[in-house]
Amino acid sequence: MGTFRFLHTSDLHLGRRFGNLPEDIRGRLVEARHTAIENLSAVAREHNVRHVLVAGDLFDTETPSKPIWRQAVTAMGAAHDLHWWIIPGNHDSLSAESLWTHFQEQAPEGVHLIDSAKPIVIAEGVTLLPAPATRRFPGRDLTEWMQHCATEDGHLRIGLAHGGVLSFSSEDKDPETIALDRAASSGLDYLALGDWHGYHRVDDRTYYSGTPERDRFKHAGKGECLVVAIGGPGAVPRVERITTGIFDWPEIKLALTPEQDAVQALHAALPQDRSARRNMLLRMRASGWLRLFARRALEVAVDEVAPEFGYFEFKDEDLKTECAADDLDAIATGGALRIAADQLYQESQAAPDPEARAVAAAALRRLYSYVSGGGQ
Repeated sequence: MGTFRFLHTSDLHLGRRFGNLPEDIRGRLVEARHTAIENLSAVAREHNVRHVLVAGDLFDTETPSKPIWRQAVTAMGAAHDLHWWIIPGNHDSLSAESLWTHFQEQAPEGVHLIDSAKPIVIAEGVTLLPAPATRRFPGRDLTEWMQHCATEDGHLRIGLAHGGVLSFSSEDKDPETIALDRAASSGLDYLALGDWHGYHRVDDRTYYSGTPERDRFKHAGKGECLVVAIGGPGAVPRVERITTGIFDWPEIKLALTPEQDAVQALHAALPQDRSARRNMLLRMRASGWLRLFARRALEVAVDEVAPEFGYFEFKDEDLKTECAADDLDAIATGGALRIAADQLYQESQAAPDPEARAVAAAALRRLYSYVSGGGQ
């Protein structure tokens, strides 16, 4: 046989609702997840690939709505020249009998649901060893059977599984954890894994593809898939990362000091391609210290730039306010306002309860904002 090429993907989580995000971005994210199927098909054709391995969690739950799973079947079936090899993961395990029964009834010839752990010849000289998730918490390493499975001489052995490996967990091995040396112990030429939503290379023959469309801040960059080429049994796979995602979810740290121009630091830290911001969900974590006036200027700057992004989350719990006498003078030099400002400042510095200090500091910033015109 010649070089065998295939596409490795996982964790599409079709039907995820993104209920923790504002309504105006949720619909775009839901649609992007469905579009990922078309993007994967395009990558497969561009790279002369005819087999797509989906390593679990095609759906976000075991009960996706009928339109979600029917449209997924239709989108995959529209790629008549491709074969989709799908195992259930922990989110859409085989215990979802109704889902997978209906899915199989509607699936066209090239869409293959794998519902049992047994070898499948998917192409000439290529045997797939799948480990579909039997339930959300199977309680054992579902890939263990691979090391005892014999396949035809001269065949490539490709494993397909969903779950964590030892390097992602504590030293106390969970019974469900996939053995770190599974590829070597089972004579696999490649082990395609799902569950981890970012790309990760475990060893020369074991990879997590990550999700084709990002859904959290945990992993940097846009979603991707892997195009894998294996020259023959025993050959080291050539793995190419291909970007497929629409949305980027960067998380940026902004460390500030009173000597800095906070607004300038904010703009310097932001992605500079402003045309790309619409498709970014950005979380910024500010820390350090700022004077009251600088803190207010930063808040105004954040409010001005936030609408350019698909979603902008500014976390300032670790950003403290440094206050000088002239800062309090800017609120008032006397009277009730100055008394209130002094009291809030003292509480923000000396209150025994951290939460009380945070509340007092927030109230002081709000008072400064109103006095300076920001509360109008």
